Amino acid sequence: MAMSMTGFGRCEATVNGRQITVEMKSVNHRYFEFSCRTTRGYSFLEDKLKKYVAQKVARGKVDMYVSITESEDSQVDVTINKPLAGGYVKAIHSLATEYNIPDDLTVSVLSRYSDIFQIHKEEQDEEQVFADVSQVLDNALEGFLAMRKAEGEKLKEDVLTRVDTIMTIVSEIEERSPLTVEEYRTKLTKRITDMLASTDIDQQRILTEAAIFADKVAVDEETVRLRSHFEQMKTFFESNQPIGRKLDFIVQEMNREANTIGSKVTDSILAHKVVDIKSEIEKIREQIQNIE
Repeated sequence: MAMSMTGFGRCEATVNGRQITVEMKSVNHRYFEFSCRTTRGYSFLEDKLKKYVAQKVARGKVDMYVSITESEDSQVDVTINKPLAGGYVKAIHSLATEYNIPDDLTVSVLSRYSDIFQIHKEEQDEEQVFADVSQVLDNALEGFLAMRKAEGEKLKEDVLTRVDTIMTIVSEIEERSPLTVEEYRTKLTKRITDMLASTDIDQQRILTEAAIFADKVAVDEETVRLRSHFEQMKTFFESNQPIGRKLDFIVQEMNREANTIGSKVTDSILAHKVVDIKSEIEKIREQIQNIE
């Protein structure tokens, strides 16, 4: 199964009096990378969420945002860091005196310095909080994975269509390649005849030269390996495991075979077909960079 590394999921729900929102998105990445932002005071969730998501996602850069709002009856105490607040007051008065500017310090101005406030919440049951968030996360993950699967199917269809195109071109090369040997033999015979101005030439020598040429330009092994790679690629798409890295390796091997074929052909028609194959392989390589 092909899964795209691009996805998005979001869910908002109230669980045990907590208003919880989970939003997650992912983009391509060589490995699994996870980052999470949570409401202040809930950073203990981040490592747990990473492990939880890692069970469902093998590759991709995943960014998650978790918002948690406690119910109104939750006990929250706010105290003032008096030494720090006093330091701000003293510094502001000094600033006004030093630069001869209006001293307009008010409580509302001072309250903008959020670090002078200390928030104390009643002790949280971390496991319960995680359980509550997990319920919402499961729904977000469902949409997230559904999107990755849908996009993965589109990538699979595109890649397999290009594979079929390459297979057609490979068949044309296999059909055309033997003809180039016969054309070479005919040209060689004519060249020698013209040079000797006679039809009395050594046919065995012609056959030997043609055989040597045929061996040099034979692409049977390469086309057989290309077909094998294509079949293996199709098999990978039926797997339930992440296949992106395997596909990347297969494409490298396909490109290697195409380059070898290109170095052997001497016929312009075949050379153009090799270019077409390499162009399709490059498009496949670009597409599988998006597959998990």
